[in-house]
Amino acid sequence: MNNNLIRVGDLYKSYYDGVTELPVLKGIDLEVKKAEIVAVVGASGVGKSTLLHLLGGLDRPTDGTVLYEGDDIFALNDQELDRFRNKEIGFVFQFHYLLPELTALENVAMPGLIARQKPDVAQNRARELLDYVGLVERLEHRPSELSGGERQRVAIARALVNQPKVVLADEPTGNLDQKTSEAVHDLLWTLNAQFDQTFIIVTHNQTLAQRADRLIQLVDGQVSDQV
Repeated sequence: MNNNLIRVGDLYKSYYDGVTELPVLKGIDLEVKKAEIVAVVGASGVGKSTLLHLLGGLDRPTDGTVLYEGDDIFALNDQELDRFRNKEIGFVFQFHYLLPELTALENVAMPGLIARQKPDVAQNRARELLDYVGLVERLEHRPSELSGGERQRVAIARALVNQPKVVLADEPTGNLDQKTSEAVHDLLWTLNAQFDQTFIIVTHNQTLAQRADRLIQLVDGQVSDQV
């Protein structure tokens, strides 16, 4: 049985400065299996974040395909792609991007509400996840009342609220100290073990990268090595 969740084929992405083409990705081919943790590494500017944005449907490629369980997400129109992204993809960034006026519970429930879940369903799911990530006592706290590690745990819970196929994480511990980073790393691996959650993580953190099931190295917009 084919266990591939994602298949990327001959993926290119260029940006344009007036008439000048700025190629970033130059023919990426890769596959990601269900319940796999994949780390993407490489020097700054090689296209790691650009790749993650394409995998998440936040941007469209210049050429190539991104297939989720055999379906090309870029065959969808913008509205369909928005719905797919909200339902099937979870995002965790270096900065948490929590809404400052909302509580932890409200922040985590928000993607469920956008997906038109009933408010009680979205809030119950959010409450379960916040309990799972160790923040059951912080449900009514706003981001300004939380530590950096707590804010990132809220962001991770928010990424999971719609039970996405994959969570895409871009330097998820880049703003955290070593001890807090290790706690967040442990949480990601626990989520993977408990829920068979797939993670693709862009990182400069070598400790995090070495823990992954597989490591993909980008050099000059191409995959140079997969371990």
